[in-house]
Amino acid sequence: MSDLASLDVVGKRIFLRCDLNVPLKDGAITDDGRIRASLPTISSLLERGASLVIGAHLGRPKGEVKPELSLAPVAKRLSELLSKPVKFLPGTDGNVTGENVAQASADLKPGEVLLLENLRFSPDETSKDESARQAFAQELASYVDLYVGDGFGAVHRAHASVVDLPALLPHAAGFLVSAEVEVLKKLTHNPERPYGVVLGGAKVSDKIGVISNLLGKVDVMAIGGGMVFTFLAAQGNEIGKSLVEVDLIEKVKELISQAREQGVQLILPTDILVAKEFSADAAPTLVASNEIPADQIGLDIGPDSAAAFASAIKGCKTVFWNGPMGVFEFPAFANGTKVVAESLTHVSGISVVGGGDSAAAVRALGFKDSQFGYISTGGGASLEYLEGKELPGLHALDL
Repeated sequence: MSDLASLDVVGKRIFLRCDLNVPLKDGAITDDGRIRASLPTISSLLERGASLVIGAHLGRPKGEVKPELSLAPVAKRLSELLSKPVKFLPGTDGNVTGENVAQASADLKPGEVLLLENLRFSPDETSKDESARQAFAQELASYVDLYVGDGFGAVHRAHASVVDLPALLPHAAGFLVSAEVEVLKKLTHNPERPYGVVLGGAKVSDKIGVISNLLGKVDVMAIGGGMVFTFLAAQGNEIGKSLVEVDLIEKVKELISQAREQGVQLILPTDILVAKEFSADAAPTLVASNEIPADQIGLDIGPDSAAAFASAIKGCKTVFWNGPMGVFEFPAFANGTKVVAESLTHVSGISVVGGGDSAAAVRALGFKDSQFGYISTGGGASLEYLEGKELPGLHALDL
């Protein structure tokens, strides 16, 4: 994979694919971690005399212009972080491409930045029609001289700006993508042991592949979050109104047997915080994990479980964590996630927070990025890498 040092960028216009898919609430950015993660590459290219046309996406507008998914708040925040203007072209037509964008790109001087509107406002960005994606990529390529891929959170998507565009231009990986790949290689190539993985989040279906692949490689696997109730159901336990994927119960039974056969310490919660409804105001009740009342819904792992997870994590030299342990957005159900996050800060080897909700959770709960070995920007991309899949965006940068 070519790196930034291999590109002569002086006086060149560069299409920089970033991952600026930040969480928003009422139009305000609630976590700017992904924007900050892009700064080293952006700053380096600007300092070396390049001008930048930055492309990124926000949410899943599915080819429609949705004002609530505009990158306007990102442009404002990026300008603040860079302490310089970031040009942005708002408009009801999305202004993803077209004459205005072509002219704005042509007018860029060295050291200047243009942020395009949400690339996914164009249906061609995510189209399954290769010719449509290539036509969109051709238009984007006409604005610039070089391509730098730095949007790790999108490299598992075969989208126009991720795969088709770098095929048209001299290209290289940005600092963020290079760093992410280096960390993931540490997790997959002779990791220091004991090697522990903590998985949470809502659905088992999102993580079946990575669980299956990692069971033969890790020493400890702890399961929390909404996905744990499919595991508990697979053991014959009552789970009340908790989230369950009934069609995966048999598969989960196989995974439990696989862990036992391969000598993996599979840790499931022994206590659960439940409530009568999914609400921030709901009163929590602590119950044993095999005694969840029929009218209750599980919203967090209990304190005994959190302590057991933490103890196992602290004993590992390598830890990967993806997915909160409960509904951390509700203060009454944030303890499990907070205890797990705290334990990762004490790992003597490398601790990796696997992007997505996990990254948002550690910041929301008051932790600093520097307290962890590494915080990934791409939850889905990280999981697919650990699942052993080829990521099309990384393959495109290898060409």
